Amino acid sequence: MPERSTGEAPQLRQHHFDIAATAAEALALAIARQLNQAIAARGVASLLVSGGRSPIPLFAALREQPVDWQRVWLTLADERWVDPAAPDSNERLLREHLLVGLAAAARFVPLKSPQAHPALALAERSQQLQQMPRPFDVVVLGMGDDGHTASLFPGTDGLAAALDPQGVAPLAAMTPPTAAHPRISHTLASLLDARQIYLLLQGAAKRARLLQALAGASPLQLPIAAVLTQSLVPVDVYWSDT
Repeated sequence: MPERSTGEAPQLRQHHFDIAATAAEALALAIARQLNQAIAARGVASLLVSGGRSPIPLFAALREQPVDWQRVWLTLADERWVDPAAPDSNERLLREHLLVGLAAAARFVPLKSPQAHPALALAERSQQLQQMPRPFDVVVLGMGDDGHTASLFPGTDGLAAALDPQGVAPLAAMTPPTAAHPRISHTLASLLDARQIYLLLQGAAKRARLLQALAGASPLQLPIAAVLTQSLVPVDVYWSDT
């Protein structure tokens, strides 16, 4: 069983594991439980997940959970503006590791579209996301070593607007100075339109960043701080040593 401790934010809980595989399995159980509760209560459930390589063990565990997947709406926290078949595509990652077997029945709403730049697709993609039941029942985020989450990178033009918790735009076009590809990302306001947020972390470096964010770092320097220190939505951090 994970250790639980109270963080700085009123609704922050931390769960510590020795290895990433155990954290992924425990988080998959928690997510499945909430999706099933949402389906029982409202007939449908909505799930937002992050891409990248870190959540692959979580996806492998989650797709095996006994969930009525055809009643689950699914989207991504962000997407690199590349072809969905490209190696860097989060959509491709999701289709290979989560939308498999029974979980392939989930109703996936992609963020990538044929437009040449994410800024040209914001209105269309925002409209498509209106299909999804809101608030999101579950939001699963990751964090980079620089404190970014989704594609809300420090030093990016437009970051302050994207981190406005009172903002009305659900999506933002972001071109991070430290990462490849233009990107489309949910804004902070959209990520906080949720019943539950989970943050999955691994390793000492990310644990140190977590503590730095909780200690009062500016969200413009560590964007994850905007998620961790808000009091609107419960946040559970699942972190492992290795």
